[in-house]
Amino acid sequence: MSKSSNTLLALVLGGAIGAAAGILYAPEKGTKTRKDLSKKAKKEQEKLVKQLKETRESLTDNAQQAKLSFEEKLNNTISTASHKADDVISTLETKLAELRLQNAKLQKEATVEKAKVKTEKALS
Repeated sequence: MSKSSNTLLALVLGGAIGAAAGILYAPEKGTKTRKDLSKKAKKEQEKLVKQLKETRESLTDNAQQAKLSFEEKLNNTISTASHKADDVISTLETKLAELRLQNAKLQKEATVEKAKVKTEKALS
């Protein structure tokens, strides 16, 4: 810890000890002092409960917003991937059609070549 942190901690701690000593040695009766302390403690507890409730609500809202944002990004990613997959499939189908045409052409050329060979054998 730094010197300024230690000094601040000492001041806060000293103030708390001083306040406690002042309350305990106050000229009022102990029952009244205890009632006052109890009332103050309840008020502080109510403040803390209220702050906790607000914090919980805030965190819940933030989590909900993060969830919605994530779902939106996920849907966009899935949509983009789907479009890209469609593009790939379309390209593959086009290539397959080209290969079929090329294969048909090669088979036709092979059949013509075989016919030529048979004709030449028959003529010879």
